[in-house]
Amino acid sequence: MRQELLSLPKTLAEDVARNLVMVAQLIDEEPEKAYEYSRVALRLASRVAAVREAAGFAAYATQKYSEALAEFRAARRMTGGVELWPVMADCERGLGRPERALAMAGEPEVQKLDKAGQVEMRLVAAGARRDMGQLEAAIVTLQSPELASSANHPWTARLRYAYADALLAAGRDGEAREWFAKALEADKDGSTDASDRLAEMDGVEFVDAFDDEDEADDAEDAIEAEEAAAEARLDAEADDRDRDDDLDEDDDADDLDDIDADDDVDGADKR
Repeated sequence: MRQELLSLPKTLAEDVARNLVMVAQLIDEEPEKAYEYSRVALRLASRVAAVREAAGFAAYATQKYSEALAEFRAARRMTGGVELWPVMADCERGLGRPERALAMAGEPEVQKLDKAGQVEMRLVAAGARRDMGQLEAAIVTLQSPELASSANHPWTARLRYAYADALLAAGRDGEAREWFAKALEADKDGSTDASDRLAEMDGVEFVDAFDDEDEADDAEDAIEAEEAAAEARLDAEADDRDRDDDLDEDDDADDLDDIDADDDVDGADKR
């Protein structure tokens, strides 16, 4: 990518690079924002393969499969590589065309993929089989030397998880539990929810401690609000009493004035 950006004017290259960095940082947690940054990069440098690829992944993350497929095809035309073949096939699945995904799994491009790419293609093909209601065929598709291997690779957990999930869908619960456990064993970075699936199968329920804390905070806030309201009512009542006392004092003063006035009148009459 760096070499491609060097072909651009310096200021433009820096702007494109900043947007691509934001795409990479946001795509997992905030895919919509990543998509927005990818569109900016695309407007700036649509003839750069890395930009088209990033735009494809951002669209893919937001389930804009038609747009993603178009961007992946453009990137592939520019580079001539096959690395995007599996995700292109998965876009076909997303567009409701599992038959096309299966056809792509049988194309010569698959043989040019590295091991990780071939495993990814196998996962996509198995998913396409499931889309078509062919559960047993999906299970067979996932059965491979990579699945049987005891070695742990970046794709091992996902492959075992997909196999377990297919077994469970086929009603083979005992085997499914075994493979969910194997997936969990290989899942060092939490790329699957194998632990949750195992707990669900075992009937274990988890209580979210954060929810309990939130409820406690809400209760405490409610108590504080009630105390504040009660204090405000007491203050208001005290103010009312003070005003009544002031009015009573004013009335007493008026009465004294009236008495003094009457005394003056009586004294005048006597004189």
